[in-house]
Amino acid sequence: MKPETYYVRTFGCQMNERDSERIAALLEAMGYIPGDERADVVIVNTCSVREKPEHKVYSELGRYGGLKRRRPGMILAVAGCVAQQEGETLLKRIPHLDLVMGARAIARLPQLISAAKNGERIVATEMNGGHAAGLFGAERPAPRSPTAFVVAMTGCSSRCTYCVVPNVRGPAVSRPKNEIIEEVASLAAAGVKEVTLLGQNVNAYGLDFRNDAVCCATIKDKNDAPDFAELLELVSAVPGIERVRFTTSHPKDLSDRLIRVMAENQKVCKYLHLPIQAGADRVLERMGRGYTRAQYLDLARRLREAVPEIALSSDFIVGFPGESDEEFRDTLDVIEQVRYHQIYSFCYSERPNTSAPRDEAVEPQAKLERLHVLQAKQDQITREIMEAYVGGAQTILIEGASKTDRTRSTGRTQCNLPVHVGGIIEPGTLITVRITRALKHSLEGEHVK
Repeated sequence: MKPETYYVRTFGCQMNERDSERIAALLEAMGYIPGDERADVVIVNTCSVREKPEHKVYSELGRYGGLKRRRPGMILAVAGCVAQQEGETLLKRIPHLDLVMGARAIARLPQLISAAKNGERIVATEMNGGHAAGLFGAERPAPRSPTAFVVAMTGCSSRCTYCVVPNVRGPAVSRPKNEIIEEVASLAAAGVKEVTLLGQNVNAYGLDFRNDAVCCATIKDKNDAPDFAELLELVSAVPGIERVRFTTSHPKDLSDRLIRVMAENQKVCKYLHLPIQAGADRVLERMGRGYTRAQYLDLARRLREAVPEIALSSDFIVGFPGESDEEFRDTLDVIEQVRYHQIYSFCYSERPNTSAPRDEAVEPQAKLERLHVLQAKQDQITREIMEAYVGGAQTILIEGASKTDRTRSTGRTQCNLPVHVGGIIEPGTLITVRITRALKHSLEGEHVK
């Protein structure tokens, strides 16, 4: 009998990408093989952090209506943050949908698929508390890359007023350190050279262990739980691992110890995504960010003093309710002072069940104009930073063939910059290159042998 197929369509962040790997592995353990959007099981793994990706999800699900009519045995599922947020509403709005599954239900996927095949329409969005069985999992297809994502924690307890993450991912839950080290060791044995530790606020790792003595049965003494800096040291010490990255960080939880580890441990990459969101104190306070503009700028200064070569990136929301023209100029000033390698910037969009102010809405056209000004300012800075690399030497970890030219190889610097180099080089190889050309978002180089 011909094996059944599956297809996973992923929207959103690296955490969603890792969840999709786990979903794929669980389906393959059930006997499914990879397919395309006409597969027997189709799972759309979703993001609801902003309004636009959520709209894309509904559009994507609508397309599958025709496919489902032509293939009535097909199972269509929605996973991830939109699934958690909308729950039963999705089943009511989309009659051809079979399964709605939150991120904390992934471990139950085999049972859920079996029930859907028996004709049930299911919502699995229970928010299991604490360190429930199956919350974390190491399931993944066999690594095909020298890099891999590893979940260190999930959820967030910060409660920024604009953010849906605590609602759809739950409060912060740290993964026991022994599980993380075991997964990293397994990946290293399979040829992985670089791991990225994931969490919605990854540098808050371990705080939940310390704040709740009974939150994890695997920790007998809450003082035995590592903080994130210690976890970085433990992961970088795994034999075979050459580089360690992490994302995403919250400025209020970035410790001096973590800065020291970034400065002293050569395996910890000199790149940090450090979202500020806005540059004016009143806006930051209304966002519930927990720091001031001056505190953030001082943190950036201390990072640069400790790690001169560090590359910083950030997130910005323009047009938050009440943001004035002057306060927007404060945001531009932060970009000029910090000089990020890159930023991710968006117009504010109101998200359900968040506590952001509902008054003083900024006009849509004004938000768009501010976004264009901010992006133009960052494009100029990025060009200048990229040009400064030309003529210098960088060590890159080869990830594979270039996507645009299969006769070339692509790797990344410690600062997370893609570099294209001539020739086919074995993935996982560390090489030194001389940078010969700066492109908009990447570099070109020559292998220095």
